Order: sequence, then structure tokens, then C-alpha cells
Amino acid sequence: MIAEDLINQMIPALKLTDTAEKAIIWMEELKTNQLPVIDNRIFKGLISEDIILESNDLDRKIGDFKLLAEHCYVNEEQHLFDIIRLAHECESEMVAIVDHKGEFLGVSGHEDAMKAFSNTLAVQGQGGILVLAMRYIDYSMAEISRLVESDDAKILGFYLSQDQKNPNNIFLTLKINKEDLTTIVSTLERFDYKVVAKFHESNNTDTEKERLDNLLNFLDI
Repeated sequence: MIAEDLINQMIPALKLTDTAEKAIIWMEELKTNQLPVIDNRIFKGLISEDIILESNDLDRKIGDFKLLAEHCYVNEEQHLFDIIRLAHECESEMVAIVDHKGEFLGVSGHEDAMKAFSNTLAVQGQGGILVLAMRYIDYSMAEISRLVESDDAKILGFYLSQDQKNPNNIFLTLKINKEDLTTIVSTLERFDYKVVAKFHESNNTDTEKERLDNLLNFLDI
């Protein structure tokens, strides 16, 4: 799924000439703490409720505030994962989306992106999740797929994230179409792959939402 498909049409953009009062009214109506700001269709950043309230001046123009997340935007053709990654990096509730000319098209809220992610086959499909840790130089999706398929299983989706403690290492998250991952883990470990986490239904008490929440917490997304 690409960024263009994730634009939230309900979130408008403020102009530099708009007042802080207008921004607060819109935020209250939309139940959001941030709004995008544009100038001549160019994204300038985000304004937050906290910034406005700290100024204690609702007549102040938006252009007089120091805006947040000036570089928190993606191209309309970038992937859903890019939105999730950038929102996390910018510590922002939303990410701006621009076209090939750099003109503002709209924003995707972090919750919009996460909802779209949760609806993908990689999440909704029946099965389990494994997280592998490795050096980036050792990463080979072809080799890992071969090992998983040797146990009569399929990879429904995968996600790469950097190890924040060591930039040369990565975490590879695999969604596999089997709930019992025991033999797959054994196969991977036999070939020196380090399995650092697994999320699967050994009983009926775990829900898909719980597994997704646990995974996102592990990856710090």
C-alpha cells in the first residue's frame, strides 16, 4: 500500500496567515493535537496544541511559531512502512504526503498507517511471527525463505528494522503461515540464525491484536 492511498481527507492544512485560534478550534473539532501547515502548497511543518497554548496568544499567526517536523514528509508513491518509520523517527502523530513536484497532497495519521498495516495479509493471515537478529551483511531473504519453505511453510510478509544499539545489525520480522513454529525455529537455529522473539498461538487465549501489539512494542514502532 502506498502513501497516496493513506491520505486522511478529514485533516485540513493551515496556512501561515491563519491564527492560532483557528488552529485550536480545528484541533478540538478533529480531536487531534497536531495539524499540517503549508505555504503555496509547500509543506512547512506541523503546529501542535502545546506550542500554541504555551504562547498564550490566540491572535498570533501560525507563521510566527516555530513549527515541528519540517522534514516529516514522504512522496506519494512511498510505501506504508516508510510512513510508520518516519512518524516514529519524527515522534509525530502524522506524516505529510507530497507529489513529485513537492506539493502538499495531505497527511496520513500514524493511527491511519497502523490501521492499514494491521489489515495487511502479513498481520491478518493465520500464522505466527518470528523475529531474527543478524548482521546486515549476512542478510539473505532468498536463503531464509528456502529454509522456511523446507519445513513446508510460506512467508506471508516480512519487515526489516535496524538494531538501535548496533547500526550494523538488523531485526528481520517474518510472518509465517503456520502457528506452530517449533520446527522452523529449530531449522533456522541449525543454520546459525538467532531467533530473538516469537509470537504464535499455542492456545486460544492470544488474539491477533495482542500479538501485533507485542510485536510493535518489541520493535519499538
